[in-house]
Amino acid sequence: MKLFIVLWSAILINLSGYAQAKFPTGTESDYAIKNFKFETGDVLPQLNIHYTTLGQPIKDKNGTVTNAILIMHGTTGNGRGFLSNLFAGNLFNPGQLLDAAKYYIILPDAVGHGKSSKPSNGLRMKFPAYTYDDMVAANYRLLTEHLGVNHLRLVLGTSMGAMQAWVWGYTYPDFMDALMPLASLPVEIAGRNRMVRKMAIDLIKMDPEWKQGEYTAQPKIGLTGAISSLIFMTSSPFQMQKGSPTKSKTDSSLVLLEQRYFTSLDANDFIYQFDASRDYNPAPYLSKIKAPLFAINSADDQVNPPELQLMEKHIGSVKRGRYILLPISDKTTGHGTHSNPTIWGSYLQELLALTAKE
Repeated sequence: MKLFIVLWSAILINLSGYAQAKFPTGTESDYAIKNFKFETGDVLPQLNIHYTTLGQPIKDKNGTVTNAILIMHGTTGNGRGFLSNLFAGNLFNPGQLLDAAKYYIILPDAVGHGKSSKPSNGLRMKFPAYTYDDMVAANYRLLTEHLGVNHLRLVLGTSMGAMQAWVWGYTYPDFMDALMPLASLPVEIAGRNRMVRKMAIDLIKMDPEWKQGEYTAQPKIGLTGAISSLIFMTSSPFQMQKGSPTKSKTDSSLVLLEQRYFTSLDANDFIYQFDASRDYNPAPYLSKIKAPLFAINSADDQVNPPELQLMEKHIGSVKRGRYILLPISDKTTGHGTHSNPTIWGSYLQELLALTAKE
């Protein structure tokens, strides 16, 4: 989630040791999808999908795009969040695994996020109640109708984007060569995960200043409660103790973190973003996934705790699936480990080699 891009980026860049700031910044643009129909049946006359691209598409003699890579962000984030020293600086530079001179990299803002259409654009709580399936469908149309991409070399996602990677795998099983979901589980959102999401939503709605979504200023009390839920779930106890070893340091760090959240979050957008997972459940469809899939989680991820053993239970249903659990180390940062390719890059290299075509 976006929290770790904000909180731990400086720490992680130091840990990586060789992050480079030479990667291209990419080109931003928009695609307006007319009369987009959501799973609810609601139709939006125009759904705007904002995106960033790096590199250029390459086609083979049959007209199939061979070098397109789709990378999807987490809840409350946006595509340009990947253009950091930590992520892009260790992947997109010349000679690196996802060299932007070699690959056509597509970084969309999901429905309800970034500069794509979202409740805060004006519809507020009248905006269609979108799902992850709607996000995937919108991105598919962006690729095929607008960008001319008819095949993906790789689908990679972090957190919410990782969950969408599973959906991509079984919805469009012939569309990609490889899948890498980072920090996710291919099961229904339930248990503590669902409770925390619902509590965060309820805390906003219980604030009288929310006003059924018609507020003129952000409902700060409710939003503060929602942020507390985020911090608890996505943080790393080890890294938080390391970064804030005293009471005064902890209190000042919390104030800074909350301030950063308040400048980037909208209460209605937040409600929609956290409710979008309500119908997510790839488990019944995993056997439809054809492409090799490497699912990577971190042992200190409180959103997807390994002790639940849910991945072990379901990964066998993916014909060419593999589960990698990263052990806790001084470099892992809980859920935010998904944004540090210096930790999991070797597995990406292996997956790319495994799916390379002669």
